[in-house]
Amino acid sequence: MSEKPDSPMRSKRQDQFIVALLEHPTLDKAAAALGVSDVTLWRTLKKPEFAEAFRKARREAFSQSIARLQHASNAAVGTLLRVMTDREASAASRVRAADVVLQTALRGMEIEDIDARLRLLEEAAEENKGGRRR
Repeated sequence: MSEKPDSPMRSKRQDQFIVALLEHPTLDKAAAALGVSDVTLWRTLKKPEFAEAFRKARREAFSQSIARLQHASNAAVGTLLRVMTDREASAASRVRAADVVLQTALRGMEIEDIDARLRLLEEAAEENKGGRRR
């Protein structure tokens, strides 16, 4: 998280609260790390401007986690393929790896199909919109 507040309304203290909430699994632990009561932290969370800033910080942190997973996906695929083709691996492991590969490939195809259908619908909607203006 950046050191700078997103807006003049956010203070350094609010940024510290957000960091503590992101770093600790519970409100109690975050409050203890900050040296404030859990009631103080809970009240701060109830303020709409703070709640929105916290939601934004959580989304950014989650997005970074997803990027890390995407980066690791090549290694994961390699592992699945190695297990799937390893004659020394147990039959259960090989079947499980094959199932994961097939299910993931199927989901990918379904997403591509949905994306293509969505594009066609969007194009049709644009054509209809343009036709109405005439």
